[in-house]
Amino acid sequence: MQILITNIGKLFQTYEKAPAAPVRGTALKEVPTVENAFLLVSQGRVVDFGPMEALDSAPIAMTIDAGGRHVLPTWVDAHTHLVFADTREEEFVMKLQGKTYEEIAAAGGGILNSARKLEETPEETLYEQARRRIIDLISLGTGALEIKSGYGLSPEAELKMLRVIQQLKKTFPIPIKSTFLGAHAYPARFRDDHEGYIRQIIEEMLPAVADEGLADYVDVFCDRGFFSPEETARILKAAREYGLRPRIHANELGHTGGVRVAVEHGAASVDHLEYLNDEEIALISQSSTIPIMLPGTAFYLNLPYPPARKMIEAGLPVAVASDYNPGSSPSGNMAFMLSLATTKMKMLPEEALHAVTINPAFSLNIQDTHGHLRKGGPANFIITRPVKNLASLAYHYAMPVVEAVFIDGKIWNARHNAITAQCADAACLEYPRTALFHSLR
Repeated sequence: MQILITNIGKLFQTYEKAPAAPVRGTALKEVPTVENAFLLVSQGRVVDFGPMEALDSAPIAMTIDAGGRHVLPTWVDAHTHLVFADTREEEFVMKLQGKTYEEIAAAGGGILNSARKLEETPEETLYEQARRRIIDLISLGTGALEIKSGYGLSPEAELKMLRVIQQLKKTFPIPIKSTFLGAHAYPARFRDDHEGYIRQIIEEMLPAVADEGLADYVDVFCDRGFFSPEETARILKAAREYGLRPRIHANELGHTGGVRVAVEHGAASVDHLEYLNDEEIALISQSSTIPIMLPGTAFYLNLPYPPARKMIEAGLPVAVASDYNPGSSPSGNMAFMLSLATTKMKMLPEEALHAVTINPAFSLNIQDTHGHLRKGGPANFIITRPVKNLASLAYHYAMPVVEAVFIDGKIWNARHNAITAQCADAACLEYPRTALFHSLR
């Protein structure tokens, strides 16, 4: 079935062919855009786009008048922990009372709190909780996800998490990448035996993960109070034998050597970077590693924000992700992350758009299909609410900016998909109750 969207105010991130490299430095200011545009979709693919004056007048089965609304690719969220057993409001109150992230963790909170809850939660319950979260995220415009384990901290519980992620991959029509993060923290029983836990990761967890094909990547929380650079390197070396490329947590709590380890081991991404000096920026610039900033975490924990302007001026291909998790960033709203990137990290709206679309797509190796719109490519895109321009998406922070989401050319309806998780056909859905679809009812 063909769908024609007309009178698009601006059609963003349009390419003739898939981008060959992430967008860096001053190029981040330039977003390929068609004004007063149309977009033609058929069989889940983009067939054509261009200015309205170039539109062929042949009739189309379904025509949607965008009325000046804008169209852009769905968000790519390349760092989440959205499989978890329970939220942690009690720690939120502790933060309000002045406790730091490290103090809460030392008192048995943080990651260990989530690990205790997850161990007690059946796999079916974890799946259902995560399924509902993903439905919400797609409704907010996210069209690709990375999900980490790391709240298991035992062979049985880590595998349970990864199997849940595997099932989510089968359920949803968006790409979901799985990351094994057994080295998220030291479990209580290994508090005084770090060597024992590292051996368990290397000798038990990694072989089991590889045997079932449960992970696309491996991750280590390389930071103060967690895993040292030396410990991280041991785990990454072992993971390489199973074909798992790294994605590293680094420099959330200080300058702890995680950036160097990430670059030396060819990490797909190095994430957090609240603390980052000139030497570390230079290291990243000499590598293929994508630096992923997580402004939701800095916002929630009152940490310094990553030095985005320095990174851009050094020519880095910056990316932004949500870090959606129950303890340090309990939100997966990528539009809000885009707002934080502009207001708190002084990124221009155009720079921030690259950082939530094409650059994170490169970090997940899905740049051929996601993060941009091209003729012949998948039709995964957002239609905005009526707003003035790209800057409006960041300017109206925490306000709804997405009016409709298309996944593989099908209109995503959260109410419909709460049951089936996938649209059957654009023509037979109950359309979202917005002015955009008024003429179709």
